[in-house]
Amino acid sequence: MPPGANSRYLFCWGVKEPVTGKLGLSEREPFLYRDLPDNRTHLVVLGDTLFNIAERAFPSYKRPCGLFWVICDFQPVPIQDATIELVPGTVLVIPSERTVREQIFNEKRRKDFAG
Repeated sequence: MPPGANSRYLFCWGVKEPVTGKLGLSEREPFLYRDLPDNRTHLVVLGDTLFNIAERAFPSYKRPCGLFWVICDFQPVPIQDATIELVPGTVLVIPSERTVREQIFNEKRRKDFAG
């Protein structure tokens, strides 16, 4: 089954382990932090999760909570584990919906990565 439209796995491809024949996914090239004029910040409060922050940050997307990985990748120091408890007072950098649409999900970027 191919990845969904907003999946981080759009930037992977299927690979077969030469020795075992086991199928898996390639590494993914994250869209790292960039200092863009339409970036926003979010001050973490008690009870915030990456999932509910993504839901508020990207309301025009179907199932916006699934874009948690965009926020993880986009931090100056990327977040490796989306399930960690966020510390109140932490400032997260949130890319704009324009950045997500025009740069992160850019079809040319995906094709360039996939080779």
